[in-house]
Amino acid sequence: MRGRTRRVSLLLSLCLLAVPAAAQLKDENLLVTLPPGFKVGYQAAKNGINMQELVPASETVENWTEMVTVQILLGRRDIDPVRFLATIQQGWLSACKGSTAARIEHVPVNAYVGATMQLSCPLNPETGKPETALFKAVKGSDSFYSVQRAVRAVPNAEQTARITQYIEQVSVCDTRSPAHPCPGGMK
Repeated sequence: MRGRTRRVSLLLSLCLLAVPAAAQLKDENLLVTLPPGFKVGYQAAKNGINMQELVPASETVENWTEMVTVQILLGRRDIDPVRFLATIQQGWLSACKGSTAARIEHVPVNAYVGATMQLSCPLNPETGKPETALFKAVKGSDSFYSVQRAVRAVPNAEQTARITQYIEQVSVCDTRSPAHPCPGGMK
């Protein structure tokens, strides 16, 4: 039954990208929205990892100006968000010469353990473009959740504010636990 519960929760989590706020939730859920003007450009579920990549409606996952990457690592309650982001940070810094990294911040997310980080690459060697990304990672009771919003540019103040606000709103809730309440109307 536990595996089935995780699959149901995952389906509800991924459906949140496209359904009204009045959706009914069950168990633990990643709360993340489809940004206005975006579409699901890619989705896959394999090896216990469910992933979606969201891009502007006129773009593709191969050629994008902004992208949101959502990952759910099913059943992985053992991952520490700070260590997870530190591993990403190490890979990013070694892959892009001149990269900068903001300090990884411990950020509680609806009483779950969470962390955020920002990385900037002045010139991504794969694309020839600058890239900046904000990350949020959350250790849930059932699974581990990671959301990244990236822009292939040096973001201006408006873009920085928009992607920061987006990442700040990412949350996890659990209908079974008063310690991790789901937003009103979604229970």
